[in-house]
Amino acid sequence: MPSNRVSILTVAALSGALLAACSRPPPAATAEPAPTAATAATPAPAAADTGAFAFRIGALEAYALKDGDIDVANDGKTFAIGEPAEQVAALLTAAGQPTDTLHLSIQPLLVRSGDRTLLFDTGAAGVSFARAGRLPAALKAAGVEPAQVSDIFISHAHPDHVGGLRASDGALAFPNAVVHLSRPEWEALKGDAGNAALVAAIAPKVQAFEPDAAILPGLVDAVAVDGHTPGHSAYRIASGDQRLLYLGDTAHHFVISVQRPEWTVDYDRDATLAEASRRALLQRAVDEDMHVYAVHFPFPGLGRIKRQGEGFAWAPDR
Repeated sequence: MPSNRVSILTVAALSGALLAACSRPPPAATAEPAPTAATAATPAPAAADTGAFAFRIGALEAYALKDGDIDVANDGKTFAIGEPAEQVAALLTAAGQPTDTLHLSIQPLLVRSGDRTLLFDTGAAGVSFARAGRLPAALKAAGVEPAQVSDIFISHAHPDHVGGLRASDGALAFPNAVVHLSRPEWEALKGDAGNAALVAAIAPKVQAFEPDAAILPGLVDAVAVDGHTPGHSAYRIASGDQRLLYLGDTAHHFVISVQRPEWTVDYDRDATLAEASRRALLQRAVDEDMHVYAVHFPFPGLGRIKRQGEGFAWAPDR
């Protein structure tokens, strides 16, 4: 079996000035209900790190970019819908997590490959349910200017993933980037009148792909994970014999989503299909021994998925 080892290089911590959130008006995007989070196999840090966390995928330079955070009340309305409250609390307590509030981080992924600079999702700038908008500062900490980004890969069009596509004046935040998203997701986005301004802004840059397409052959492949949205995609990033699996929103919380993948999440458009996709993708990560990048897990969201009983467990690298 090829090695899938992902090596950590360094952590770039942002200064207080860089941590200032970039204020932007909320983008029009497919609504994701005001969140609620969950837990994982390993306790999350008391305060999420901020900045640009550097690592490698084979020969590729990569960065976890901290954009912000979301806190969700653990009230059974968003995560673990219909499950006994005491059972949810017991799972969180066993993982060393609070039982009243669930925490989700937001960290887009940056990858450099030759003359390409790839950004996976764009964060939640201006979104009311998130404390976000730090992506520009994190990019600066990683030594990248917005104009240098050549390709943006959108997992799906919820506002905490497309919030950074436009600047405060409505112009493209990454003027030279091609925007990749699945054709079903693009068609659904175009059909939503509330997203008219976003669609108009990005339409000249969009290159829609078919589900499971090899978008940049040998570098980035799409992985269809149906159920969360009409065309939700994960991404597999390759360099030599190393692989990194970008989960998108297949799993939101590092405990609940992983240990109990069958529990319903309010964000999922088709809960039954999303559960099957979640379990299948987590199993694939185990079977192929791939490193995983989880956009909403505790920063920097880098680790592995392990089997644990009838479910799985999150094993962070850090």
